[in-house]
Formats: sequence, C-alpha cells, structure tokens
Amino acid sequence: MKEYQVLLIEDDPMVQEVNRQFVERVEGFQVLGVASSGAEGIELIRQRKPDLVILDIFMPVQDGMETLKRIRGEQLPVDVMVISAANDMRTIERMLQNGAIDFIMKPFKFDRVKQSLTHYRQMKETLANDRTATQTDVDRMLFGRTSAVDSGESLTEVLIPSELPKGLHAVTLKQILQFLNGHTAPLSAEEVAEGVGIARVTARRYLDYLEKSGQVRLDLQYGVGRPVNKYVLCLRSDGSR
Repeated sequence: MKEYQVLLIEDDPMVQEVNRQFVERVEGFQVLGVASSGAEGIELIRQRKPDLVILDIFMPVQDGMETLKRIRGEQLPVDVMVISAANDMRTIERMLQNGAIDFIMKPFKFDRVKQSLTHYRQMKETLANDRTATQTDVDRMLFGRTSAVDSGESLTEVLIPSELPKGLHAVTLKQILQFLNGHTAPLSAEEVAEGVGIARVTARRYLDYLEKSGQVRLDLQYGVGRPVNKYVLCLRSDGSR
C-alpha cells in the first residue's frame, strides 16, 4: 500500500497534535511536517512535496484562504483538505471553488477524518490506474459511491440476493461490494475491514460468503511466512466476469 505524505498547516499546537494523531491512525498516511502559518506551509510544500495538505483557515501571517489561492496560483501538485472552525457558507464555497477536496468543521471526530482519508486513498488509487475511466469510477471518486452499471441496475442490486444467511446484512454487504468494485487489485480481509470501517472478523465472514457464492475470487498471495488470502470482485462495473 502506498503511504501518503501529509502536511498539517495549523497554528494551534493542541489541534496540530490531534490532527497528527488522527491522520497517523489511518493506515497508509504519515504526517511529514507541521506549519503554524500559511506562509510557512507554502515553503514546506515546495520543499517536502506532500501528497496532501490539511489546512486551517484562521491563522496569522497568511490565512488558509490566501494560502489555498497561492497553492493553486503556483500550480503546486498537492491536494488540500480543510479542517476549520469556519461555518459560513460563503467561506466554504470559496474554499471549494479554489480546489479543496473536503471541508471538515471543528470540533470534529476521528471517524470523520478517517472517512475523508479513506475516500481520498480510494480516489488516488483509482486515478493511478492506467486505463480508461468509467462513469462508475468518476462517481466513486467524487461521491464515494458507484452509479448505475451499463445494464441500468446498480452493482449492488445485481449482486445482493433478496435473502442472506443469518448474521449477514444487506447494508454491510453493499458497502463491501462497493469497496471491492473500486479496486482492481486483490484485497485482504484486513484491507477491506479498514476501507469499510468494520472489524476484520466481520469482513472475513462476508468475504467467505461472497467467495462461496462465486461473487469474489480468492487469490492466495505468497511471500514470507503464511500465504495471505486476498479477494477480488468477479463482476466488474461493465458486467463482465
């Protein structure tokens, strides 16, 4: 899994530490630096070249609004997520117009940050694929979900039966199918659990069901130690197996 490098631009030391801890609790993300002002943040972006910036708005020297404008004006190749106490629609609109990929309002919880980072990782993985995009790919990147497949039915409507074994739920199965549909490479139960936000043992139960029903394919991957069970969806967004 690629590790995404994150730069925090935040003037409050306490919030800096909370942001750092939250980011590094999400697998695949590492904080490479912290800036206390927008001006300092711009310099660190140029020097350290992070994948993602988490940006506050209300800061001394250079606020987040001006910082985001400069990032876009200089065409710095970095994605920007805003975490701010700002709650007026005009400010939110201006940040989105200048290219912020998400806006989280303070106070915030870990689950909201995790959701945003997980969606970001899925988006970047999709963009990294050297292939022609489908509408499903675009919908997933923008909205975190799939659109209709070519047949006119949603992927989950095609794959989810009307009755499930005891202990399995359609909502969770739908989330797992949507997550698998966003990845061309086989995924482990742990990776699925992390991406969907469920326990690994729960993910394994659903994946075993999908494998037995022929909807996912088991792919044993060998390395050091025991082989790892990985799963890949048999039915892709174009309806092919």
